[in-house]
Amino acid sequence: MRRVVITGLGVISPVGNDVQTFWNNLKNGCNGIDFIKSQNVDNLTVKIAAEVKNFNPADHGVDAASARRSDLFTQYALAAANQAMTDSGLQIEPERLGVYIGSGVGGLQTFYAESVKLYSEGPQWTSPLFIPTMIANMASGHVAIAHKAEGPCLPIVTACATGTHSIGEAFRAIKHGYVDAIIAGGAEAPVSPLAIAGFTNCKALNRCNDPQTASLPFDKRRGGFVLGEGAGVLILEEYEHAKARGAKMYAEIGGYGNSCDAYHYTAPKPDGSSASRAIKLALKEIAYSCNDLLYINAHGTGTPLNDTSETQAIKLALGETDAHRALISSNKSMIGHMLGAAGAAEMVSTVLTMKEGIVPPTINLNEPDPACDLDYVPNVAREADITVAISNSLGFGGHNGCVAIKKL
Repeated sequence: MRRVVITGLGVISPVGNDVQTFWNNLKNGCNGIDFIKSQNVDNLTVKIAAEVKNFNPADHGVDAASARRSDLFTQYALAAANQAMTDSGLQIEPERLGVYIGSGVGGLQTFYAESVKLYSEGPQWTSPLFIPTMIANMASGHVAIAHKAEGPCLPIVTACATGTHSIGEAFRAIKHGYVDAIIAGGAEAPVSPLAIAGFTNCKALNRCNDPQTASLPFDKRRGGFVLGEGAGVLILEEYEHAKARGAKMYAEIGGYGNSCDAYHYTAPKPDGSSASRAIKLALKEIAYSCNDLLYINAHGTGTPLNDTSETQAIKLALGETDAHRALISSNKSMIGHMLGAAGAAEMVSTVLTMKEGIVPPTINLNEPDPACDLDYVPNVAREADITVAISNSLGFGGHNGCVAIKKL
């Protein structure tokens, strides 16, 4: 089978709108969570989120016409994809380039705004662009247009596992020869009163309105996740194609696992058995051994059930000894939960963790939960010569995804 490497990175996030700023802030434990500035949340219980700051589409090569016809999640995707393509320097035949950029909820801000308009002003004022702006495939569609990608265009929707599944499925498509390169990742812009109220009432969000102590992965004080937004995009490319053009290669993708709990529509399977299967599949494919130093970018949402079940999944997949030896951290302690973009942004972080040999911390981890007893790199980054790294994502609906990378 053909080998697949990562040749470009792009990100729009609560801690930075370019890769270097994003990475520097993660290494330094900077918190991107704050009181919501973009919406009126006076009547909402939860008033904090991990919002993208100071985003101007034009700063990222997104023209005014494209921005006007796009929901914010699509603008984020275009911006991150432009960064990644510039970073990669990829030149390729259009039919050999694909786009796999998914979204968990799509154009929720457009959906909310047009719904308010419908009820306040009447149906005749509904925008003719409502449907093509709102539907979740439009991030992929606009990125394909922008970069003349005429290969497969597959926007995956698996809730919080979307970004990871997009990267994993892109890996398989290149590995099996369907294309030579794919622009892969996820994008999300869910910070709206409708989403905040919905997630609050289904008891997913932490109701603490202190931005400094709201996102607490693996801490016994945790009470739910913090809503985040942004986009992560990676350029996946066939190794020989990348080599022939002298491309910079960050890492090799060598494994992918995909499984379903088939248990509950929101809660994870408590014993972690299905999630562990996704981890095992990814590690088996990449030929992980006990001689490797493993880093795990955990899903780590800060919800009571997720963190204990993910800890169980890691132990089941690795065994107790290797599980306790692995270095684990949750970016969500700093960037909140970016839903469909989470796995993609976290894979950008995972790639840089391996490249630079620095594991970003899990901040706010001051009171460890006895049920979460692994090494989550609390509060301070750590130097480590990582040889294999995985990124986990677990989504509503029981979706589990794991992508594994290694050094070239």
